[in-house]
This record gives sequence, C-alpha cells and structure tokens, in this order.
Amino acid sequence: MVREMFDAIAPRYDLVNRLMSLGMDRGWRRRAIGLLQLAPGSLILDLACGTGDVARELATNGYRTIGADLSFGMLAAARPGGAPLAQADGTALPFAGHRIDGVISGFAMRNFADLAAVLAECARVLRPGGRLGLLDVDTPTSPLLRLGHRIWFTGVVPQLGSVLSDRAAYHYLPRSVAYLPPRDELLAIVGDAGFIDVCHNTLSGGITQVITATRAGAVGLLRASARPR
Repeated sequence: MVREMFDAIAPRYDLVNRLMSLGMDRGWRRRAIGLLQLAPGSLILDLACGTGDVARELATNGYRTIGADLSFGMLAAARPGGAPLAQADGTALPFAGHRIDGVISGFAMRNFADLAAVLAECARVLRPGGRLGLLDVDTPTSPLLRLGHRIWFTGVVPQLGSVLSDRAAYHYLPRSVAYLPPRDELLAIVGDAGFIDVCHNTLSGGITQVITATRAGAVGLLRASARPR
C-alpha cells in the first residue's frame, strides 16, 4: 500500500513538500546531513530517497551517494544529483556489508513496516564507526506550537494534498505519525540494532527530529548487547 501510494504522489511530491513544510524541509535535510559529521568524499546511502532531495544536497556538499527506494514511481521522478539509484526494500538492501560510511533517511521511519529489521540492515551495510541519521516528524512540546502544528498538519496539509496531488495519501501521511514509537523506545530500537552513541536532536521547536548514531565496532557491539533493558 505504501509503495503504491508513493508511486501515485511522486509527480508533485516536491511541490507539496515545499508547501506543507513552508519551505523548512530543505533546512531540516541540511541539518540532518551536518549531524552525520562525515568528511566530504564519504559514501552515503540515502535510504527511502524519494525524488532525491537529500541525495542532491549530499552531492552538492561533496559526498559520494547511493539512493534506494521501494517506490519505482519516486525513482522515476528523481533528480538525484548524479547518484546511482536502486529500487530496494529497506529490509533487504542490495549492498555488500561494511562498505558504506553513512546512512541517512528523510521522513521514512513511520512508513517502514518493520523498523527494527530496516535498522539491522543499515547496521549491516555500514562500516564500524559509520554514521546513521534518521530525520522525521515529531510533536512539539510547547502547547501553543503543538496546537498550531496539529491544525496545520492534520487540517491544512490533507486539504493541500487533496487539491494538488492524491487525497488518500495526504490524509494518511499526517496520521502515520502514530506509527512512530515513543522516543525512548525508538532510541532503544536503534541501539539494539547495533548502534552506539544514539542521540536525539530536536529541530524547529519539536516539529521535526533527527536521531543520530554510530555503527558499533567489535567493542561497541559488546557494549550495546550488555546494555540493561
């Protein structure tokens, strides 16, 4: 269902993104890339790359990039800044293990049917010490900002999507936030997948979030497995 939905909205996906985020999505992506703290020239996988916004930003900043997405419609509409693209399921990535320096994913966590399995695949393809960055929506902590966010995200955004793209998709997307685990649980899932130094970063007053982590090496894996549950 998710693949077919993204196939349908691909032609106007970038336009609706700019409008629904009031143009802030570009800054959020740049911030997520910066939080990876990887040197230019590093090889980064843009997982669930969509139409290539993150891949283009990575290329502009001197990174080598691969894009992967389940939706062929998204890949067909992509402008990835020269990055090679692969149609792939996040739970079975077509890449050799321990060869990639970084994995970044923008606004996709809540659409993965098995988030733990996707994170385990990210850990498999990353080299020890490689970096993970997960950008997604969040809920503001300020009552006033939370009210405005709810009105915009659950009221205005579905109407924008109905007019400009696909009604069903843009009614689903605001509701899909419910599929994100609570913060503590989400950070624990990342750690259990083989990552250490798991950090949560709040952007724009809590409208969005970035989770960063480092792929454990041999010592780090022992540390992660020994963590109290």
